[in-house]
Amino acid sequence: MSDIKRIVLDVLKPHRPSIVEMSRKLTSIKGVDGVNCTLDEVDQETESVRVTIEGPAIDFERIEQALRETGAVIHSVDSVSVGKKLVEDVHTPAPR
Repeated sequence: MSDIKRIVLDVLKPHRPSIVEMSRKLTSIKGVDGVNCTLDEVDQETESVRVTIEGPAIDFERIEQALRETGAVIHSVDSVSVGKKLVEDVHTPAPR
């Protein structure tokens, strides 16, 4: 089975911990080289965050567990890259 190299998640989290703290927690997981957290929306009690994680062997279950420990939940898995190398998404014009 091929390892996950990149995963993009839509995450709902409470205001605390901050996205800085959440990013650091995710980066400490074995197999993760880098994390990008982008705040998409802020509500009265929650924040919607787009989380991009890259690494040689991302353990999705461990990521999910770490997010739960911060009080966050995964709304959706928006993108997954698996294999020997990262393949970038190619945008093509819509047919007319």
